[in-house]
Amino acid sequence: MPSKDSEIIHANCVSFDGKGLLILGASGAGKSSLTFEMIALGAMLVSDDRTCLRVVGQSLWAEPPEAIRGIIEARGVGILPSPSLQGERISAAVDLDRIEDQRLPTLREIVLIGQTIPCLRKVENPSFPAILLHYLRYGMQSGV
Repeated sequence: MPSKDSEIIHANCVSFDGKGLLILGASGAGKSSLTFEMIALGAMLVSDDRTCLRVVGQSLWAEPPEAIRGIIEARGVGILPSPSLQGERISAAVDLDRIEDQRLPTLREIVLIGQTIPCLRKVENPSFPAILLHYLRYGMQSGV
C-alpha cells in the first residue's frame, strides 16, 4: 500500500551492474520495447508497466507489483515470462516522452517521492539502449 515513502507509478525498470534505470513515458511511448532491447544487451528486468517505488534510507528503490513480477508485455505478441529481480536501487531515469535536442545536454533531474535522481531524455539513435547501459556502468563525465 502506498505511503508518503512509497508510490506505484506507470513505468518500467531494468537493472544493469547493480544500478536501476526507471523508464518513464506515456502508454505506447516505447517503454517495453526499450526494456526488451536493454535485456537483450544484458540488463535484467525489474518491472514492466507498473513499478512500486519506495525510499530506503536516502535511496529510491523500485520493485515490481507482486501480480506482474517476472512478466513483460510484448505488444502484438502477448505476455511473456522473463527472469527478473525482486528490486533495485534507482540510479537514473529516462523520459521517453521528451526528445533530447542538445548534443551535450546539461544534467537534468527528476524528484520522485522526495528523492532526486538524474533524468535523461529519449535520444533518436539506434544505439540508445547500449548508450543507456554504458551510462549505468560508467556514469557521466562532468566538466567537459
